[in-house]
Amino acid sequence: MDAALTYLGFRARTVREVERYLDEKQYGEFEIMQVVDRLTELGLLNDAQYAADFVDSRLRTKPVSRRILREQLYAHELPRPIIDEALARISDETELKNAVAVAEKYAAQYGSYERIEQERRITKRMLSRGFSYDTVQSAMRHIDLEAAEDPEA
Repeated sequence: MDAALTYLGFRARTVREVERYLDEKQYGEFEIMQVVDRLTELGLLNDAQYAADFVDSRLRTKPVSRRILREQLYAHELPRPIIDEALARISDETELKNAVAVAEKYAAQYGSYERIEQERRITKRMLSRGFSYDTVQSAMRHIDLEAAEDPEA
């Protein structure tokens, strides 16, 4: 139990991360199961809360798409229903708002290019960020590429 508490002391973890950590420390399967059950009982391990906090944190710090968030949550080996629940909280409006923020960032970055090249580069970068083509096109309609081209405007 002490090893698990120490491991949890640094940041929130998923059930699977704690199980893997304790397994690497050579604890037995029964001990691991008991510790995980007890930590869950105490509210110190909660995959649903972890997923919700993870999504909220990512959206506050760096706008990304649902697809990228899904991949990141899968990397933490969270169960699919928990991932789906956490991502269901992201509305289409939020997804578009994030896409617009990313598009504006790239528009400023590529402001010196001709409009067609600027649009191509922004679209390419946004698609690589996991946004769907439709979302990218909607975001492109919301930004002003002329303002990005002329910094004195």
